[in-house]
Amino acid sequence: MNRKSLLSLAVCLAISHSAGLIGLLLARHQQPEFYRQLRKPTWSPPAKVFGPVWSLLYTLMGIAVWLLWRDRDRSGARAALTLYGTQLALNSAWTPIFFGLRKPRAAFYELTGLWAALLATTLTTFRVNRKAGLLLVPYLAWTTFALALNKRIVDLNPARAARQPAASAPEALAHAPG
Repeated sequence: MNRKSLLSLAVCLAISHSAGLIGLLLARHQQPEFYRQLRKPTWSPPAKVFGPVWSLLYTLMGIAVWLLWRDRDRSGARAALTLYGTQLALNSAWTPIFFGLRKPRAAFYELTGLWAALLATTLTTFRVNRKAGLLLVPYLAWTTFALALNKRIVDLNPARAARQPAASAPEALAHAPG
């Protein structure tokens, strides 16, 4: 791999990982306490699983978009890259909505839009570069799981799902279940 190719891979990885970083920076203080308070289904993974899973997914996404970028002159590549950017922006928005605003229901609707954009991205990417499309499949699978988890959290926490303001730490603890 030449220097230019390595640089473009590094940029694609940085852009991809920036989606998670943006969400984390906007809602990092609310995440642990708020998530711990929520009623979750028995099949919900422990909170410590999410960081490593997303790190891997952002890396796969970065490699996928890099492969697309290398094929940017192929038919359909521009559409795939545009869809990739769209889903990445939606990806960045979910964490601040769910954790920062503490609005699981709104986050569910936003995640539904992300899932649709990601499905379109994956299908379009497959047509341009099969390897890049395959790299997006784990992300699509995890997002499908996250959508089901988010919906179940909304169902189990109807009062919190509709809550408007983010609570302060003492207020949040006073309203913690059980």
